[in-house]
Amino acid sequence: MEIKPNPNAVKMIQELSDAKAPSGFEDEAVAVARKYSADFADASEDCLRNLYLHAKSNTGDKPVFMLDAHSDEVGLMVHSIKPNGTLRFVSLGSWSDNSLPASKVLVRNRHGEFIPGVIAAKPPHFMTPEERQHAGSTSIQSLVIDIGAVSKEDAVENFGIRIGEPVISDVQFSYDEAHDVMIGKGFDCRIGCAALLETMRRLSAEDLNVDLVGVLSTQEELGERGVKAAVGKVAPQIALCFEGCPADDTFTEPYAIQTALRKGPMLRFMDKSIVCSPRYQRYVLDLAEEKGLAVQSSVREGGGNNGAIINTALDGIPVIVVGVPVRYIHSHYGITSYYDFEATVQLATEVVRSMTADIIRSF
Repeated sequence: MEIKPNPNAVKMIQELSDAKAPSGFEDEAVAVARKYSADFADASEDCLRNLYLHAKSNTGDKPVFMLDAHSDEVGLMVHSIKPNGTLRFVSLGSWSDNSLPASKVLVRNRHGEFIPGVIAAKPPHFMTPEERQHAGSTSIQSLVIDIGAVSKEDAVENFGIRIGEPVISDVQFSYDEAHDVMIGKGFDCRIGCAALLETMRRLSAEDLNVDLVGVLSTQEELGERGVKAAVGKVAPQIALCFEGCPADDTFTEPYAIQTALRKGPMLRFMDKSIVCSPRYQRYVLDLAEEKGLAVQSSVREGGGNNGAIINTALDGIPVIVVGVPVRYIHSHYGITSYYDFEATVQLATEVVRSMTADIIRSF
């Protein structure tokens, strides 16, 4: 499948990736989504900052199809300020801890400004023999953020730092179009958010057999908190969850690779939180084959996602999880491709187009 990148879609992905929006602080990502959905959806929010996008073409008398993608990214939070002005921190979500030392971050201060800092790495000159021996193992408890303050008073009074403020990776999106390589932060799940928005945009002028509601749910990285409220509010008959899912093609033996870059979206049969609705899953895989769309399938032993919450809500809701492959999620930098984004959108639009009340009941 030959794909020419849409500059507007690339710009949307860039703005979503660059948004400073860790779990619990999703406002910037929500603002970007509101901007790009204004022409085709009526938007509202709840107190958790879940964003609800009701397609303007909805009639209110059709089955509700919920599209979900979580708007948060893994981040950090200021725990305390040490006498020397460095900052202890805790994680917002599950990090690859070995990616943290010697990285640039941005710390929000009391004025809403983002102060640059680095996660300090102790120079080998000052390490004890025991520390050198264990230099490759990292725990968050042993790390601090250095913003250049010289004392706690300096950090508080001059930098405006206070506990409870969010910290994000200081990373800007880039796209090498010639090789189709997008590098940025937060692709889990901002690339999924972008796919949700683009899917709704493409379907906005069509006469569907379902009412379409998109949800950018919050705090997924802290235990799928936002979607627990959202699914009750939307009360869908069927759902599709977009994800920025971990690619395994640089870690896994060739025979076992199930999520590779530029091979299309990944549909998981299961992870430790869910067995995706088997009839619905097979229906979508058959539809992809019929339409000649690239798709990958996987069986995951770890991980979890919003689909598990939706699946067991209300009287039970059929759900699948469609993931855009992303290398190195839960670290500062991710790598993904426009090809996989576009293939994901194409699959999702075909699924929504094909859906009827009778098909939903068959799941």
